[in-house]
Amino acid sequence: MIRRIPTRLPSPFLMALVLCSALGSLPANATGIPALERPAIQTAKARNTVLLDIARAGERLVAVGERGIVLLSDDAGATWRQARVPVSVSLTAVQFVDAERGWAVGHMGVVLHSRDGGETWSKQLDGVRAAQLALDDARQHVHAPDGEKRVKDAEWLVKDGPDKPFLALYFKNRDEGYVVGAYNLIFRTRDGGASWQPWLRHLDNPESLNLYAIRAAGGRLYIAGERGLLLRAEADGDRFEALESPYDGSYFGLLGMPSGELVAYGLRGHAYWSGDRGDTWSPIETGLETTFSSATPLHDGELLLASQAGELLLSQDRGRTFQPAGAGGASVAGIVQAPDGSLVSVGLGGVARPSTAQR
Repeated sequence: MIRRIPTRLPSPFLMALVLCSALGSLPANATGIPALERPAIQTAKARNTVLLDIARAGERLVAVGERGIVLLSDDAGATWRQARVPVSVSLTAVQFVDAERGWAVGHMGVVLHSRDGGETWSKQLDGVRAAQLALDDARQHVHAPDGEKRVKDAEWLVKDGPDKPFLALYFKNRDEGYVVGAYNLIFRTRDGGASWQPWLRHLDNPESLNLYAIRAAGGRLYIAGERGLLLRAEADGDRFEALESPYDGSYFGLLGMPSGELVAYGLRGHAYWSGDRGDTWSPIETGLETTFSSATPLHDGELLLASQAGELLLSQDRGRTFQPAGAGGASVAGIVQAPDGSLVSVGLGGVARPSTAQR
């Protein structure tokens, strides 16, 4: 079912997302312009606002966060400037497939696209349109198994309005990509976002659990989410089937390697490694009890795992084991390695530049 009551309190990291939802999804400002139509405010304090993700666009860094803020840096994070964005809703995730083409997703079902390295953005999808697409698709397949239930769920999506966020995205190239989010929301594009297809009925997720991450590894696609949800699809992404999970808590992220190995990480220091396409998982001894919020591959093949408290762990064996590598000194919602090899993170306090003991 789409409408359900959460069974557990969110972690502090998710609390930040809820806060940003309240800030960035307000229906209108004093002018009465809805957040989906109101451009993000330009502010000199943008670097210190709540930021939720960061990515590379070639040699450039692109960070996204509350109220539609997008920041750009062309000097490895030393200085930042604010891009112009057509919405004021909070943005939760960003990815670029090259130096020019990128996408960002966020609250109120927003999907934004940039063709110029993040300088300018256009809206490709929002929660109003997404809900209608889901309803149209459900009605077309009403005679399929659970078809009537899916129609009712989609009708609730339309009735609720654009109140559900997208939380993660994965693009294979300039054309093929997915966006995922709360309550089993998933949409696919094969034309760079010019059109989007609801993909909800292609997931083995009967409880409509939240989807927090989507990544590729070894030619396959994986989704991680709420209450231990792990899903896998072949390269075509036609059907995401449930995997046996070693953990019943929420996963907030995935690291996928070209070799096919995977790291799933989430609540209270829990992380797991798989070397067989997710068929089996081994617990990773992290020594932490704080929630993991981000991870990134490094230039030398090492992997970096970050907690929401700024603790950093480093792996030199493709994710089988991790060792303490220092503390970022600030909350971490997203982290990336800059072109010069330094680390740049974002979180509740904005931009930070952590260092590790090994670097």
